[in-house]
Amino acid sequence: MIKPQGRPTTEVLHSAHSRRPDGAPHTRPTRSPTRPAAGPQLDPAATNLSGTADGPAPGASGKRRSIWRRLSTALRGSWTVRTRVLGAVLALSALGLLVAGSAAYALQRSDINSDMDNSLERNFLEFESLLNNGIDPTTREDFTEAQELVFVAMQRTLPAPNEGMVGMRDGEVVLLANPAVQLRLEDDAELVEFVATQADPSRVSISSIATTVTTYRALVVPVQLSADMTPTQYVLAYDARAEHGQLNQTFAAFALISFGTLVFIGVVGWLLVGNLLAPIRLLRNTAQHIGDSDLSERIPVSGNDDLSDLTRTVNAMLERLEGAFTSQRQLLDDVGHELRTPITIVQGHLELQDSADPADVTAVRGIALDELDRMRLLVDDLVTLAGITRPGFVRPETVDVGRLTDDVLDKSRPLGTRRWTIDARAEASWLLDPRRITQAWLQLVVNAVKFSDEGSTIAVGSRLDPGGLLLWVRDEGIGIPGEDQERIFDRFARGTHGRRTEGSGLGLTIVNAIVGAHGGTVHLVSTLGRGSTFTMVLPLDARTPDTSEEVRD
Repeated sequence: MIKPQGRPTTEVLHSAHSRRPDGAPHTRPTRSPTRPAAGPQLDPAATNLSGTADGPAPGASGKRRSIWRRLSTALRGSWTVRTRVLGAVLALSALGLLVAGSAAYALQRSDINSDMDNSLERNFLEFESLLNNGIDPTTREDFTEAQELVFVAMQRTLPAPNEGMVGMRDGEVVLLANPAVQLRLEDDAELVEFVATQADPSRVSISSIATTVTTYRALVVPVQLSADMTPTQYVLAYDARAEHGQLNQTFAAFALISFGTLVFIGVVGWLLVGNLLAPIRLLRNTAQHIGDSDLSERIPVSGNDDLSDLTRTVNAMLERLEGAFTSQRQLLDDVGHELRTPITIVQGHLELQDSADPADVTAVRGIALDELDRMRLLVDDLVTLAGITRPGFVRPETVDVGRLTDDVLDKSRPLGTRRWTIDARAEASWLLDPRRITQAWLQLVVNAVKFSDEGSTIAVGSRLDPGGLLLWVRDEGIGIPGEDQERIFDRFARGTHGRRTEGSGLGLTIVNAIVGAHGGTVHLVSTLGRGSTFTMVLPLDARTPDTSEEVRD
């Protein structure tokens, strides 16, 4: 119901769902009254939402930033990995929820503001259509009084739940909305005063008006027709705060749900991160239990992920360390044992020698020099073994294997009165370190000379084989018992026929290490009383494309 002042109550005849004038279009009659030159029009500049935007928050001072950095560093140093990982997950989750919620809130708020403006613009277009095409129901002619036009427009408009309307003239409310309309604009004196004193009477505007009651998004349409002395203002306004209220409640519920989600993520994440970091804790505990006296403990491996790979890597490292420590202890024990004998011999002879007897002094001197030479040989061999594990010990280059075989034979001849020969010669090029291979080859020759008789045959040879390059030394010596064939390559190990004064006990160990540094192996075939054959096998991956058939002598 609309109650214009001084008029009886009039029923609203259109549907309750309509917000547009529902009268059928009429033929526009000729109007004799003259309309004002400035008809109702929207002010484009006034259609934007008003409000005061907060400026950017001032940046923190340098002192505060420094304190924050120190605090962050202290927290990173004192927090556990589990806490830091969970904190990072919660921070990222909270940031994601905050960004998503803020973006959705801003979009929804913008849509609500846009919907209010669009509704107000549609109402103005309907009002303008009524002005241009409508007929005054009293006179059955075109409207000549603005108040009557506004009255009919208010009759044909059904405001939304948070929308209200009034008609004003001379700063006073002259038309009231139906009592069913919940938003009563006439009850807000600040709004009435704003429209009366600050609204532009010459143009249509859509603007935001903030009062102590609420904030309005209002359409103000000043209308003055030919019979009017003063304009009448048609005011249609939304309660913007109420329109935003449901959105605020929705996002308050979203914030509560987000908080619950973060709590759930925190509880589940604490358990999950703890389970994921269990191998690392086990690794730490194992590392704490391992000492230099016991490196046998290993970490159980389960799964096939990054942590499992880390566990396998640490276990492999522990195996290498255990092997290195065991080898080091064994070497020190063996070296101590080997050096103790020559030192005891030298010391005993020096203590018992007769300084007044030149012959005795000469004999003791010879024994001491002999033992010192053996100790020097031992030290040189130990230095060689120590250098095998260092980078650059082996420096491969392309070598003519046939020429290398001849060179080894030539260098072997002065080592003993033997019948020297070549079993086979491989005419091929191979990638190897000629100096180290020659050293190993000659060591095998020395070993053959040591355990063979004068005039017996010692042969060297080389041959290409499907398994690689074979380099060997064959002798007709005393042979090696089967029980000794495996251990003679160990440090300071000697066969049954070995004699302590004839070497350091590291010769075959060095041979095995040099060949191993080339990726190869040493094979032994020996028969007691018939001789031995030591074969160095260099793998195929060291071979160069330039190879040819072997030549036999």
